[in-house]
Amino acid sequence: MRYFMKRCKRIAIFSLLFFLVACVNEPFYDVYKSVENRQWHRKEKQMFHVHVTENSRPYDVWMYIRHTGEYDFENLFFIFSQQGPGIPTSSYKQKLNLATPDGRWTGKTAGNLYENRLLLQKNYIFPDTGVYVFEIAQHMHENPIRNITDIGLKIVVK
Repeated sequence: MRYFMKRCKRIAIFSLLFFLVACVNEPFYDVYKSVENRQWHRKEKQMFHVHVTENSRPYDVWMYIRHTGEYDFENLFFIFSQQGPGIPTSSYKQKLNLATPDGRWTGKTAGNLYENRLLLQKNYIFPDTGVYVFEIAQHMHENPIRNITDIGLKIVVK
């Protein structure tokens, strides 16, 4: 009986720890925008409006790209912009590698669809509550770029 109680106690503690770990790093915001006809024009900015109600905890901000195996390049250059309460509007250019130098696609795959992600901001603390606007615009030489299917933004509570 004593062994049984000890074992039950261990299982209860393990279950509690598993529950606590499972609740950490939950997505606060997770939205994908489809690219019409799989043709992403430079002038078409993907905009994400995020309502922040808690600004005392850090967040990680991720950008996701889904593309088909027919995408013509090994990388993607894009402009990431943000604006909101308590921050000046800012924009910067980023590069996301989508393939290895020998041409193999990276990221998660489902058939002919590939998904890659890039951490844009780590442990970011929003300076104030309110609506923040994030924009992602392609910045490639070719316009439009073809075979990009979705652009996503995920914000994860730390």
